[in-house]
Amino acid sequence: MEQIILDILAALRRGETVDNDALVRLVHAQAKRSGGDKRAFAKRRLLPFYQRVKREEPERWASWRVTPDLEEQLLRVLRMKPRRSASGVATITVITKPWPCGSDCRYCPNDVRMPKSYLHDEPACARAEQNCFDPYLQVSTRLTALSQMGHATDKIELIVLGGTWSDYPREYQIWFVTELFRALNDDAVSGIAANPMLAEPGQDKGAVLASSEDVPEGVRRRRALYRSLGIPSDEESLAAFARDTQRAVDAGELRYNQAVSDLYGASAAWTAAGSRQHATLEELEHQQRINETARHRVVGLVIETRPDTITAESLTLIRRLGCTKVQMGIQSTDQRTLDASERRISVARIAEAFDLLRAFGFKIHAHAMVNLLGATPEADKRDYARLVSDPAFQPDEIKLYPCALIEGARLCRDFEAGAWRPYTEDELLDVLVADTLATPAFCRISRMIRDFSSDDIKAGSKKPNLRQLVEARLTQAERDGGPRVREIRFREVGTRAIDRESLQLEELGYMTANTQERFLQWVDPDGRIAGFLRLSLPDASYMAERADELPVRMGEAMIREVHVYGMATAVGEEGHAAQHLGLGRMLIERACELARAAGYGRINVISAVGTRAYYRRLGFADCGLYQQKEL
Repeated sequence: MEQIILDILAALRRGETVDNDALVRLVHAQAKRSGGDKRAFAKRRLLPFYQRVKREEPERWASWRVTPDLEEQLLRVLRMKPRRSASGVATITVITKPWPCGSDCRYCPNDVRMPKSYLHDEPACARAEQNCFDPYLQVSTRLTALSQMGHATDKIELIVLGGTWSDYPREYQIWFVTELFRALNDDAVSGIAANPMLAEPGQDKGAVLASSEDVPEGVRRRRALYRSLGIPSDEESLAAFARDTQRAVDAGELRYNQAVSDLYGASAAWTAAGSRQHATLEELEHQQRINETARHRVVGLVIETRPDTITAESLTLIRRLGCTKVQMGIQSTDQRTLDASERRISVARIAEAFDLLRAFGFKIHAHAMVNLLGATPEADKRDYARLVSDPAFQPDEIKLYPCALIEGARLCRDFEAGAWRPYTEDELLDVLVADTLATPAFCRISRMIRDFSSDDIKAGSKKPNLRQLVEARLTQAERDGGPRVREIRFREVGTRAIDRESLQLEELGYMTANTQERFLQWVDPDGRIAGFLRLSLPDASYMAERADELPVRMGEAMIREVHVYGMATAVGEEGHAAQHLGLGRMLIERACELARAAGYGRINVISAVGTRAYYRRLGFADCGLYQQKEL
């Protein structure tokens, strides 16, 4: 491992570019020299090794003669997946425990080891299961990995996935989020030995987590609790626990909800764990206050739910938890398609959910699926166009992905009967290209494929690089004189340096069913986006009709999101990314001007816990569920 680091440093001193291809050659050469498994020298091991030597063997590290400038270059080479924090924020995804779902859609996977719609071998799901679905342990594991991959972790977006958030008991919801904050406040970063991604080839990752002693006290205490209860974390025991129940579900003998209730309800270990999973709002708020100035601050908190669970009451609790964005499974705005998949919801109810989310100030992240039962490529294009253009919907962000057939889903019967077939690759790419081109400049397509393993997909696209295939077609079409892509993710500046003088502030206005929206964006001459703000100007009649149930009042505008791009940099460090050019402050000032000109007397911001101090410095005061400024 040391020789690879020395070879990289030597190349950098010679002024050579060490990209991924060059790094792979160095790794393979060292593996060949040592006669070992090249996986033992994988890129993900290099940075933790460097960090450990610098921390624990200062004399050895000094012999490498690493100057600050050289170290900065080295870290750029060794950093794993730089796009993970290219948005300026490091993301941690956590999964809730298996729980009965209030719906039962035909296409939905039924893995009883997971909450509805998820599979146990998806990366985030595997981490959750290895950590007994404990939120504190999941955060610790991911925080450790991000730190060891070279990412700054002072600004964290927490994404809570797992079926339908509001289906879980209120006390579980409060406990789960409290523990997320507690882990960040405790700085629960483990040592290198506790990172499951650094397991030796063939070694069980769950076993690595369970056996490691190089962990903070909070992690050690929780692992000891789960061991004492008899909840396993190794793959063999986890598979054995669910095997018979899963077979019954796959054979159609049991529905998911009954299976999960029986499996976990009959388990003394899981029942005992569940009895400890509660907290009060006072405990949560205590952890939130600590997080306002913690080393790892929450700058965004996302939960996932269904539109039929969206009510003013449920959103009030979600907001008290600190949530700033809601992911919502829409799938389609065509009633016939929804009915064919047994979604058990009307398009009108979906529209109502959009209205409420927007009135509360949340960012709206919709899930949309193509190739559902009864759909056609042309119908899918029309459906998506309606989602992104109809004033009743118009989400801020979209997960757009094709339906994939998973063993055990009820859609398997339709497939076997010939009632459903997956689109061909050309059909699918044609739909996704058209959908991307239809996406307006204020909307971001966050992903185009689920994290399902190709082994789990019985029928449907198995291309993990589906998005790259779509973007390659779009890029070529644009070169040939076709339309430009307006969608946000395609235009993000990412990790590039920003020339402030080249940026221009553009303003895009559009109408929704209950607001006037203003999308403000900083763009360069090529249309690349360096930052943006979402301003909502609520409709007075809607606010008056809902006055008794909404936490906002007449005459109050709402900043729903402020985002400035650039590789995440630790608080207090200087940088050349867009985050350090004051672009966010200027966006907020312009939003205040627009709201004042439109006749609004106050402006709210749906701030995250970790951004409260920032908004206070800009003149906002804490006000109920939001922060507010007089105009």
